[in-house]
Order: sequence, then C-alpha cells, then structure tokens
Amino acid sequence: MVLSRSSSTAYLRLCILSALGVLTINATAATNDANVINDDELPKVELDKIVVTATRTPTKTSNIIAQTRVIDSEELQRYQGQTVVDVLKSQSGINISQSGGMGTISNFYMRGYDSKQVLVLIDGIRYSSISTGTPSLNLLSADQIDRIEILYGASGSSIYGSDAMGGVIQIFTKGSRVDQSNVSTTIGYGSHNHYQVGVTGQLKNDTSSLSLGVSRNKTDGFNAIANSNAFDYNADDDGFESTNASLGLQHKLSDSLSTGLSALYSDSTTDIDSAGILFPNAYSDQKNGSANAFIQHQTPLTITKLSYGQSIDKLTSHDNNSINYQEGSKFDTTQEQARLESQINAQPGTVTVGAEWLSQKLDASDVLDFSSGSAAQTAYRPDDRTVKSAFVGYQLADTYYDLQANYRVDDNSQYGNESTYNVGAAVRPLDGMRIGASYATGFRAPTFNDLYYPGYSNPDLKPETSKNTEVFVEYNKGNQISRLTGYHTDVEDLIGGNTNTGEAKIKGISLTSDWRMDSFLFGLGYDYLDAKNKTASSSNYNNDLVYRPQNSGLIYIGYQQPTFNVRLEAKHTDDRFSDVANQTKLDSYTLVNLSGSVYLAPNLRANLRVDNLTDEDYTLSNQFGTEYATDGINYFTSLTYNWF
Repeated sequence: MVLSRSSSTAYLRLCILSALGVLTINATAATNDANVINDDELPKVELDKIVVTATRTPTKTSNIIAQTRVIDSEELQRYQGQTVVDVLKSQSGINISQSGGMGTISNFYMRGYDSKQVLVLIDGIRYSSISTGTPSLNLLSADQIDRIEILYGASGSSIYGSDAMGGVIQIFTKGSRVDQSNVSTTIGYGSHNHYQVGVTGQLKNDTSSLSLGVSRNKTDGFNAIANSNAFDYNADDDGFESTNASLGLQHKLSDSLSTGLSALYSDSTTDIDSAGILFPNAYSDQKNGSANAFIQHQTPLTITKLSYGQSIDKLTSHDNNSINYQEGSKFDTTQEQARLESQINAQPGTVTVGAEWLSQKLDASDVLDFSSGSAAQTAYRPDDRTVKSAFVGYQLADTYYDLQANYRVDDNSQYGNESTYNVGAAVRPLDGMRIGASYATGFRAPTFNDLYYPGYSNPDLKPETSKNTEVFVEYNKGNQISRLTGYHTDVEDLIGGNTNTGEAKIKGISLTSDWRMDSFLFGLGYDYLDAKNKTASSSNYNNDLVYRPQNSGLIYIGYQQPTFNVRLEAKHTDDRFSDVANQTKLDSYTLVNLSGSVYLAPNLRANLRVDNLTDEDYTLSNQFGTEYATDGINYFTSLTYNWF
C-alpha cells in the first residue's frame, strides 16, 4: 500500500495518539507500583549543576561567570536514536545548517560564530577535522554519551587555546561517572525504517569502575534534495548507518593516586547526493572518535593530573555505479594531545597552572584544483603542526562575589606565538541576584585547507582574533534560574579568499529562564543576534553573516512523576541568509517536539520522541541554488531494560 504524504501523516498522527494513550494508561498503572522503584534511581532535576569546562575545576553553574548549559544523562534519554547535532539544535542559542537527514554534512552556529570557531572536546581531547576545521558531531551517537557541557562566549580561549572564540562544547563519554553495577539493553524503531539496538554494561566496586557500551544505528533516510536548480542530483533516499562504542575505566591505586581511561568511537556510512547522473550511489565512510588516559595525584592542597589522548576524523568518499567506479577523496585527521596541570588550593580561591602539547597531522589523497578554471588532479601534502602551550588561572567562588582570570600562551609551529586572556567578576547585591561582567580575547588558527589546499593556499595566514565583552544579571533562588546576558565582539583578520582581510562585529542578547514548580518544569530562551560583515573593502560590507538568524527562541513545559515524564517544546528560528551577498533568504520556521518516558515495570522504561509535530516545511541549507530537504513529522520509540 502506498500512502500520500498527507495520508501517511494522518496515519502517523493516529499511531502517535494511540501510543500516547497506551503510555498514559501504563504510567497510571506504574504509579500505583511506585513503591517498588528505588527513588535514588529515578530522574532528578537540578537547576544548579556542577560543570568543569568553564574553569577546568568542578564548579557550580551559579559561580560561573560565563553563560553555561549542561545536558545531563537524564535529558539525553530524550534523544534515543539521534546524534549530537540533533541534541544541539534543540538548545537555546544554537542554530544549524544541514544538507539532509541523519549523518549528512552539518554546521552549527553559536553566538554568531560557526563551528570552526567553537572548540569541541571529548573528555578533554580536541575533536575536529583539521582540513576543514569543523567537528563531525553529525556522526556521534547520543546514546554513548554521559553529558554535554556548553560554554558560551570567548572565555574558553584563555583556558583551551585556539578555536574557542565562540565557545566550548565538551562531550563526556559514558563511564565518566558510574554509580552502581548494572547492565542495560535498548531497542528502538522510528520513521524511515530507523532502528537502534544497544547494550551498556557497568561494574563498580570500592576502588574501580568499568563501563562498556556498544550500539548499532541504521535508517533508510529520506530524499535530501528539495530542488535541483544548479545540478542534476540523484533524488533518492539517503540512508545512514553507524556502529558506536564507548569505554570508561577508572581505578583508585591508593588514597591519593588514581588513574583512568575513556574512549568514544563511531564507524559510519552516509549516502550522499553527488552531482550528475553518473554517480547515483555515492556514499562516504567515516571513522571518528577519541581516546584519553590519565593519572591523578591528590593531596589536601593540590590535585595534579597528567593526561594523554588522541582523536581521529577519517573520511573516504566513494562514487560508484554498475558501469563505473571511482575511488573518491580521503582525509585522515589525527590529533595527539598531552597535558600536565595542577590545581592548588590558594586559600582563598584556586590556582590552576599547566602545560600542553598538541600534534595535528593530516593525511590526504590527491584533490581537484579548480583555480585555473578546469579540474586538475593535484597532490595535497600539508605540513604537520605542533603546538606547545602554557596556562595559568585563578578562580574564587565566594558567598558574595565570584572572580575568574586566565592567561595562556600558545607556540604554534606554523604561525608563531599567540596569547589570550580573560578576566571576569560577579557580585551578589541581593539575595539570589548576581551581576557580573567579563572581557576575553580569542583566536582561531587557520585550517590546513586555508594554509595548504592546492590553488587556494596561503601559508602566511595569521590566526583570526577577537575581543569580547560580556555583561549579565542573574537570579538564582529556590526553584528557578534566570539569566540575561549581553555581549559585544569585534573579530579581526577573518580568513577569506586566501587573506586575513575580513572583519566582523557581533552583538547580541541572550535570555534564559528555567523553573520547577512541584512536578512541573517549564522554561524559555530568547536570543537576539546582530552579526555583520564589517570588511570595509568588501562589496558585502554590513551584510548579515550567513546562517545567523536575528531572532531565535525556545519554550518548553514538562511534567515529571516518579514513573513517567513528558515534555513539549517549541523552537523558533528567524529568517537568515545562506549567501554572503544576502540574496538568498531561508524562511523562518518553528518546530514543535514532544518527548516522554514511562516505567512499564520497575526495570523497563519506554521512550517516545515525536519531532516536527506540525509537519513544518522548512529548509536548513541552500548551496549554489540547491535546497536541501528536511524531515516532516517523524518519531522514534524505544524500550530500555536495566539489570541492577
């Protein structure tokens, strides 16, 4: 039987309503048996959370100067079967562009910066492609992650170095925190024949913990081409499949000495639409991940940690059909990182000092050089890059005020020295109220493509630099946290057209508010952004930067009981331009999503997520006149069984 889109949508809605009815009935029945469920194992909502990304030391969000956001393990359960990009696009202040469905090329934008200017870490290790500078978050499965910490703004530059002008996103793998021994199994199914199976095992005793997880994710996808004005694309469904694994191991050698190991890995294949009818079955293979090992020594006055890690981002594209086979391009990124740092109890406050070593290597195939007007196969053999860094920081979290200051120097083998710093302070004039301000400098190193790509290279490029001022007022008391942040950023030496001639000015306002009243949760976020090209010599002077909406907002309401929870959210994204000349505008859109879970039995939980409830027709990307399609109303449901 073949259904039209309207008929299939109506059928899907009936199925969803039926499923919700079943969940409600089971939730009511399960509530009657709530006494058999250990309260310690149920979701806990904490508005004031502990983060480490903003300062390198565990700190409450109520003592952090910069704006932060924590997506914990309970919230990540709402994203079963999805990737980190799916998680980020539901967050306030973050917008994305994407060329199709799951696994396809994507980019995200935060505080007016794109993903090349936002540093991504996995358990403290840098993760990105050093050819393009972008991290492949579209390939990392959310089910292998314990939590995500988001640091908005440039304060992370003086802590982590290059690429943090717009903020830092740190991903923590499962196993970073193991509360008790358990085994859990998840199976799920959703739209477009999307299924997921996975198992996670965790062991814990007095001195050690071990976590090992593996999952398989596969979907037939949908047609990613909304139109094909510029090229004759093959308009077929674009599938995605991935095998994912995570590992976490921690061991206490003595009262003062501990060690650990963590890893996250994804092996995936994405169908892509290659221009022309000669390659209808184009696809790309990707291998992505990170591994990190550490040893830590702790005394009453100091915590010293030595760590070593490596991340990989490997891509091989294939264009093939029954007549012709062409091996596509290959890009193999390897980043090695070693760090020694000490946190010293300075009475009052905490001093952090450390040194870091980073090696970045790119092994690439020959590439096509179009600079002469015709395609020429050219060798691409970029030089390796080594960065040696030293940093120092001070943090004070007091009853009446908070202070933070950091300074960092990076010695880069390709472009020399770059130093960054930030200073911030906040005071509490009234009970629950906090007012603060900060100033930070940042920079982004040129990518290997910027420096070495044949026909478009310039090995003399300098880093992009930024100066960022931020002020905020926050109210944090009892059952709510609200924060209003204003920021102003000047960016210089932007890289474009093989030169450092670009300038930009970014200013905005961010409002977030989260409340809990008894069993109800609700909140909102609003972002106003003015991101302009300020390159005086450019014909695009004063144009909006691409894919930066002026207004965006999020609102949600949830209800939580010991045995079930439900959440309804809506996110609006304003009009934005997809080209630097501001000639192609993408229309605004509002997405309404529903998610919920229920304990069908003490150890059995059912999850349901329905995205785009209103079947909104919208576009996230337009490239060379080709609009990339997005999914209509879609769902994913799963069952998780826990053995304790």
